[in-house]
Amino acid sequence: MEITFNAFYTLISAVIVLLLGRFLVNKIEFLNRYNIPEPVAGGLVAAIISMFLHNIWGLSITISNELQTSFMLIFFASIGLSANFSKLREGGMGLVVFLVCVASFIILQDFVGIGLATLLGIDPLIGLIAGSITLTGGHGTAGAWGEILEVEHGIQGALALGMASATFGLIIGGIIGGPLAKILINRYQLAQPSTDEQITQRDTTPRSESSPIKFTQFEYPHQVRLITADNAITTLGMFAACLAFADFMTGFSKGSWFELPTFVWTLAGGVILRNVLEGVFKVRIFDRAVDVFGNASLSLYLAMALLSLQLWQLTDLAGSLVVILGAQTLTIALYAAFVTFRVMGKNYDAAVLSAGHCGFAMGATPTAVANMQAITNMYGPSHKAFLIVPLCGAFFVDLINATVIQLILKFIG
Repeated sequence: MEITFNAFYTLISAVIVLLLGRFLVNKIEFLNRYNIPEPVAGGLVAAIISMFLHNIWGLSITISNELQTSFMLIFFASIGLSANFSKLREGGMGLVVFLVCVASFIILQDFVGIGLATLLGIDPLIGLIAGSITLTGGHGTAGAWGEILEVEHGIQGALALGMASATFGLIIGGIIGGPLAKILINRYQLAQPSTDEQITQRDTTPRSESSPIKFTQFEYPHQVRLITADNAITTLGMFAACLAFADFMTGFSKGSWFELPTFVWTLAGGVILRNVLEGVFKVRIFDRAVDVFGNASLSLYLAMALLSLQLWQLTDLAGSLVVILGAQTLTIALYAAFVTFRVMGKNYDAAVLSAGHCGFAMGATPTAVANMQAITNMYGPSHKAFLIVPLCGAFFVDLINATVIQLILKFIG
């Protein structure tokens, strides 16, 4: 029997998941010590409960996809609205170097998937499904390519395999990033963890325009921001404009050479709107309000994404696919530790970037941001990481991934 939650029940459930995650992280030393994001902690418990309900009574819960997608788009709009051109210039060569790391890993991820599939005697395209299509691409890319692989390449069940692989990646991406960064930070003595008193003082000190505490919007999601109703209404109007722009461009570009996912258009709309308003019309953007809505949307989206996971799909995976996904997990952990971390400078910023890379290489950009938040909340800010990862993970990665997948299909399809 399937139980469908409307938007109201979906929102209530997501808030409960977040409160549960916060409680678990505060009470369970392991989760706190290894910087597991609160939405991941609470969401996994909810997903496990959902699996028991399905296995015992045959109950399946479906949440409002429209609401989940809306929060995801608001999150990406907040990234765009925070990206003035001066911030983009701050990324500088670090952004270019990180993009090279990311592009190289996408190729490696597909090589591992296709290579293992060939060795295990299954269709190499199944290895591609368990590669960058679902892990770097996430559920959206898995759905889009799953249909193509079923119809045009004859891979039966490609969509189901894609959803299951993306589900696995979303979970693992949120689990391994924090512990990996913590190991690197402790091994190389890159930073000291903040005390409970320091965290409380920081989070309860309101952020204002004149505040001496400067950081990018996602570094300290729990810190108090001072906003007004007028600020909130104006900011909501900008979010609405970004979503309307994305909806129009998604339809307009469909089937053309510049077709892009809706969330990419949302991010682009935010960047355009921010810089036109500031640069041309000299309109002041209320960053604190953007911060609040962006962080709230990020947490709610992750909670809903994990609520919608159907873990029983993972139990139906063929043993060979489990082997491939396990190898992919080991590959990103080693790559982030020995390539990303070293190439990006072998310092604290590089450790935070490594946590972010684990997040979007196995799951999604929101997972990457949540991983980094868990680290910076404990060890301190990383402006460089929070400038680079959201832009790279939300925009450039999908363009690179789509190009790599299309080239591979030309050779082995």
